[in-house]
Amino acid sequence: MAHATARTTLPRVRRLVFALIGLGLVAVIVIGLTQSKGGVAPNPNELKSRAPSAAEVRRAFVGSPPALAGLHREANRLIPGGRKELQRQLRGLRGHPVVVNLWGSWCGPCRVEFPSFQTQAVRFGRRVAFLGVNAKDNAGDARTFLRKFPVTYPSVEDPDESVAGKLGTRGYPTTVYYDRAGKQVFVHQGVYLDESDLVADIRRYSGV
Repeated sequence: MAHATARTTLPRVRRLVFALIGLGLVAVIVIGLTQSKGGVAPNPNELKSRAPSAAEVRRAFVGSPPALAGLHREANRLIPGGRKELQRQLRGLRGHPVVVNLWGSWCGPCRVEFPSFQTQAVRFGRRVAFLGVNAKDNAGDARTFLRKFPVTYPSVEDPDESVAGKLGTRGYPTTVYYDRAGKQVFVHQGVYLDESDLVADIRRYSGV
C-alpha cells in the first residue's frame, strides 16, 4: 500500500512543481514587459495625446528641406503598399536620416510609446525624417487611433507584415534607424518606456 501511495503521489508533485515553474516564468515575463529602469509601464488605455498645436508644428517645421516638407504634408495619412511603398519612401528621403516606427492600434506597447513619437517627430522633424509602418491592422481601427494620437508623418500600411518579414524583426513595436545614405544602422526591438531613451537613439543614429 505504501508503494502504491508513493507512485500516485509522485505525479501530483511533479505537476505541482511544473505549475509553479510556469507561474514563475509568467511573472518574469510580465515584470520584463512592464518595468524599465525601475518604472512601471502606463496603462495603454489611459494615455493622452501629446500632439503639439498646429501653430507649434508650423513654427517647428519652418525652413524644412523639400523632401521633409513633402513628408510633413502627408501627416497622419495611411499609405497602402507595404514593403515596396516603404522602400520607395526611403529612396525619396536619401540625404536625410530616417526613423521608421512599426506599430499597430491593437498593440498595447505601441500605444504606450506613441505620445513620445508625437513630440519627438516635431522636435527633430526639420532634420530627421519620420515614417510609420502600420502592421497587421484594421484600417478603420488605425485611422481611429491616429485621430486620437495624430502624428506629423504618414504611415505605410503593412497588413501582411511584409516589412517586418524583410527586416527579420519579431514583435511590436519596433523602431528602425537609417543613415543619410539609406543604410539601416540600428533596430530597436520593443517599447520605449522612457522618452529620453528614444531621444538618445535619435541623436545617436541620426547624427543630429
